[in-house]
Amino acid sequence: MFASFGALGFILSGCSTEPESHLVSAPPPPGPTRAVTTTTVTTTPAAVVNPGYVTTSNGTSNVSTIVVTQAPPAMQQDVVLAQPTPQHVWIAGYWTWRDQRYEWMAGHWELPPSPSSVWVAPRWQQQGDAYRFYEGYWN
Repeated sequence: MFASFGALGFILSGCSTEPESHLVSAPPPPGPTRAVTTTTVTTTPAAVVNPGYVTTSNGTSNVSTIVVTQAPPAMQQDVVLAQPTPQHVWIAGYWTWRDQRYEWMAGHWELPPSPSSVWVAPRWQQQGDAYRFYEGYWN
């Protein structure tokens, strides 16, 4: 019986030839490097926003007073589209203050609240070292 196990082992070992195995792996990761961090600091101009009211010929309107210590950018050119109707009035684009920065509000056509209404355009006015924003309104 011992001889049969030996013969069986010899037969099985002779039939089974495994190819040479080669271990393939990725190269080792690079060593730690020193990261260079660049920090850019920007300061936003100080802004004061106070709620208030403006009285017009149409009544009282709720407005905000915005005072900023940075001058507004130069005005941009609006593309004036065709007037939808003879009653529409062109409201020119302007700079407003949102999220601690200037934001351009593009011009557009608008219907006045009444035929006699006149648009008073928004504007920035310098006051010492600051700039105050006056909202536009129908008068």
